[in-house]
Amino acid sequence: MYLCRPRPDSYREKNRDFFMEENQINNPNAEGQESAPAQPAEVATATTNVPVQEPVEERVATAHDDFDWSIDKRNVASYTKEEKEKYDKVYEGTFVQLNDGEMIKGTVVGITKTDVVLNIGFKSDGLVSLNEFRDIPNLKVGDEVEVMVVEKEDRDGNLNLSRKQARITRAWERIVEVHKTGEIVTGTVTSKTKGGLIVDVFGMETFLPGSQIDVKPVTDYDQFVNKTMEFKVVKVNEAIKNAVVSHKALIESDIEAQRAQIIGKLEKGQVLEGTVKNITDFGAFMDLGGLDGLLYITDISWGRINHPSEVLKLDQKINVVVLDFDDEKKRISLGLKQLTPHPWDVLPDTIVEGAIVKGKVVNIEDYGAFLEILPGVEGLVHVSEITWANTPINAKEFFKLGDEHEAKVVTLDKASRKMSLSIKQMSQDPWSDIETKFPEGSRHTGVVKNITPYGVFVELTTGIGGMIHISDLSWLKRFNHPSEYTKVGENIDVVILGIDKENRKLQLGHKQLEEDPWNSLQDTFAVGSIHDGTVIRKDDKGAIVQLPYGLEGFAPNRHLAKEDGKSVGADETAQFMVIEFDRNEKRIVVSHTRIWEQAKMEERDAQRKEQRADADAAKKAVKNIQSKVEKPTLGDLGALAQIKERLQQEEKDNKAAGGDKAAE
Repeated sequence: MYLCRPRPDSYREKNRDFFMEENQINNPNAEGQESAPAQPAEVATATTNVPVQEPVEERVATAHDDFDWSIDKRNVASYTKEEKEKYDKVYEGTFVQLNDGEMIKGTVVGITKTDVVLNIGFKSDGLVSLNEFRDIPNLKVGDEVEVMVVEKEDRDGNLNLSRKQARITRAWERIVEVHKTGEIVTGTVTSKTKGGLIVDVFGMETFLPGSQIDVKPVTDYDQFVNKTMEFKVVKVNEAIKNAVVSHKALIESDIEAQRAQIIGKLEKGQVLEGTVKNITDFGAFMDLGGLDGLLYITDISWGRINHPSEVLKLDQKINVVVLDFDDEKKRISLGLKQLTPHPWDVLPDTIVEGAIVKGKVVNIEDYGAFLEILPGVEGLVHVSEITWANTPINAKEFFKLGDEHEAKVVTLDKASRKMSLSIKQMSQDPWSDIETKFPEGSRHTGVVKNITPYGVFVELTTGIGGMIHISDLSWLKRFNHPSEYTKVGENIDVVILGIDKENRKLQLGHKQLEEDPWNSLQDTFAVGSIHDGTVIRKDDKGAIVQLPYGLEGFAPNRHLAKEDGKSVGADETAQFMVIEFDRNEKRIVVSHTRIWEQAKMEERDAQRKEQRADADAAKKAVKNIQSKVEKPTLGDLGALAQIKERLQQEEKDNKAAGGDKAAE
């Protein structure tokens, strides 16, 4: 709201001469004009426009030609054009010329409960809300303040002023200026917002991103609210009058100066004090007083560690040595273990070849495991030095990280810092008296340790074991794989078949625990004997037939045919004839087809025998007739011809039958 007030007396006194001159214009005809009839309004009213004199025709003079028409009844005369311009300039010179958006200073002429009245020398005073002067608690009449002309005449004719807009404009001008010059400014954090803080700089709100608060990550923004800090304007947007400030930039500039000073004095081998500022899987970052360095995990301790946190803690202060640095990339490599001698250089005299040591498993490979005897001193236990047994051993199954083992020092090379260890040499070699403990022909019980396609590895005792070949598992059955007979971890009885002390190998057998049943089965499964059998497995070549007494026979595909044209199927039980028995090769060949084919052959043989008997009887009858009849008659000759023809036909049939049998 804005207030228009009467012009002050000082203004009237200032222009007193102008008003007296205006009111004291003498009119010689004033008295006469007071009683004269009123003139038309457009003639009597003083006007600032000089009327254009149009040419008129010459007229005849009258009695009132000397009347002065430019003077009205108030004894006031109108101004000429020159006079009007003169007085307009005097009038306009008493007021300030204003434009919207202009910055101007005004004087406080009044203060109410809600507003401040300002005189800026305009035709009317303006009102500004008292809230815009909260930063001036002792405001009083007569104080001079700067405001912006928002609108010199709004729709109600009031003067619209704003101190807030004036402050924002001036603040923005200063912010733009300090952004160009890089000057450091002071601001107050007023509130928290999404992603950062709001900072009051010169009375204008600016944005402080969370990433620009400090060089360290900040999660609690509330701790900075209402704090006054120094900032650097890093970004401005003229279009929307938005500015971004940074406190981190000031810290970095200080750190950069310190870093340049420290790097200038760095030397390899120099010992510095640092603070652990961050720990990662690969090492720790150290604060060296304005400069960061990296302490790799391999340079923390002479011994193996899984993570730097096992040795270091955040904010811990330690001495480190400079291993290397790069001026251009500003990288510094630090070391901690280098501050102490290498453990191999101070190896105790008690650790020598043949000594018994104790170590912790720190690394496991396919070829063995590394035991840490002392921090930084390790020895290798090769897989061949784990056990006296000749069977392969998986180091990753035998060893576990962190486990402790005792071992014997086999070799020691301080120059190359290498040590080989042995666990098996902690006990006596069991193969030294193998002939006494495990003589040939002796029977034992072992544990199945491993199974391969060609045999089973059995451990009889620690370090002593051998293999049972797949052919030595059973006298009667043939296995495609030893796993069909036994499993890893099962106990199995064996007999020692042979000893190879040099190569540490035992030849074992399982079927040899019993006598060879093939010697007694030769008569039972003689060729031509018939037995009940069950087809247990079929393939492209034939079928495996389960026979009595646990034996298995093989039937080729052509010997599985039935009399009805079908074939004996899997899991089907039928009769089979033994057509081959090989005791040495432990093989039996059987046939189902041969049984019914042989029955048919026997039937045909019986028929042929019967036909021969009939033929022989006929021949005897013919001979008897011939011997009784001296001279044959025509009737006898006919009968003889019929008998002869029948005999010839029977002979042909017999020959044909004999050819079929030979073909079979």
